[in-house]
Amino acid sequence: MMEPVLRVDGQKADPCRGQVRVDWPKAVWSGVMIVGTGFALVDASLQAVLLFLTLTYSTLLIGHSVGMHRMMIHRTFAAQKWLERTLIYIGTLVGVSGPTGIITIHDTRDWAQREPKCHDFFGHTRPFLIDLFWNLFCRFEFERPPRVTVEKDIAHDPFYRFLDKTWRFHQIPLAIGLYWAGGWSFVAWGICARVFISSAGHWTVTYFCHNPGPGRWWVKDAGIQASNLPGLGLLTYGECWHNNHHAFPESARIGLDKGQSDPGWWVISALQKLGLIFDVKLPRESHARSDLIERS
Repeated sequence: MMEPVLRVDGQKADPCRGQVRVDWPKAVWSGVMIVGTGFALVDASLQAVLLFLTLTYSTLLIGHSVGMHRMMIHRTFAAQKWLERTLIYIGTLVGVSGPTGIITIHDTRDWAQREPKCHDFFGHTRPFLIDLFWNLFCRFEFERPPRVTVEKDIAHDPFYRFLDKTWRFHQIPLAIGLYWAGGWSFVAWGICARVFISSAGHWTVTYFCHNPGPGRWWVKDAGIQASNLPGLGLLTYGECWHNNHHAFPESARIGLDKGQSDPGWWVISALQKLGLIFDVKLPRESHARSDLIERS
């Protein structure tokens, strides 16, 4: 069972001071996927596009939103070990990073946003194309970085350590299967276009969820607030209800109000009914919400 712990120690850190630098391994990876996406557009077919849409949606929904984000990062539910590893592996196939890398990226950004002030890199306050470039090709080098400690059940697990070291290479067996099924067009759409759109799409949703600003819930003392994006629940797996998520990160359900579609929650509910997951958490009671202000 995964138990939550405080991962980020920012007592001696400064979320404002540092430099945005090109991260060359990240830049090369993103560049290759962008070039491959160009080839995909030249060699498009209905079958390849349908493959792309199916793989992109399913890996982001099951692997990233349910597995890595709600289960691994926020510990909103626990799963049998074989299922936990399967969900995180599918999340690794999204092509952003391995388990420890995803935790570090997410928790560093979350810590910075909950400080009174933070650098634009974490606040998503620069123009869209600059923010997208930063997140596809760059990293932030702190003058005084926070200390991030990943839980032992992730950091010391041999399978997750293997994924951290090899996460990019797991596209290869998938590419072989896609080539066998449909040739280079399937590879270009099923690997390159999928990874690029998954990465760019993830950050696009993040960017617009922090612009134009606060929604119903205001997190006290946090310099960066979040918004909900109406009408995008199905497209974003429920992740667009970001104001809800900032307020209640402990909740497996993100679409909390009537009409807020949340496919990630639908998957979690189905797994719970099948007895494959347990300890599913929902928003804390009103008496435990001293860190929140409900806006009219």
